[in-house]
Amino acid sequence: QVQIVESGGGLVQPGGSLRLSCAASGSRFGISIMGWYRQAPGKERELVARIFTGGGQDYADSVKGRFTISRDNAKNTVYLQMNSLKPEDTAVYYCYVQRGGIGYWGQGTQVTVSS
Repeated sequence: QVQIVESGGGLVQPGGSLRLSCAASGSRFGISIMGWYRQAPGKERELVARIFTGGGQDYADSVKGRFTISRDNAKNTVYLQMNSLKPEDTAVYYCYVQRGGIGYWGQGTQVTVSS
């Protein structure tokens, strides 16, 4: 079992920045993927960014060049730096952790981009 704690969401104006954090409990061994998904009202949950144990990364096309994912393996923590935020980035952001082939989700943190 993996416990996930997310933080860093909030309200920001267009063009602003936010940093999301996600800490996973337990040993870092066996964690293969850490990442972020988001779900806007009336839409399906979608991948934002993910990072693999070896350092490889995936990003949604809509966030490339604006968002950066990073990982601190010693702390079992993944970060999402979000810059140049747009209203269409408004969503609930969910942390995802895969360990031993099993996926675990955080409770979600709201990000609202509005003037």
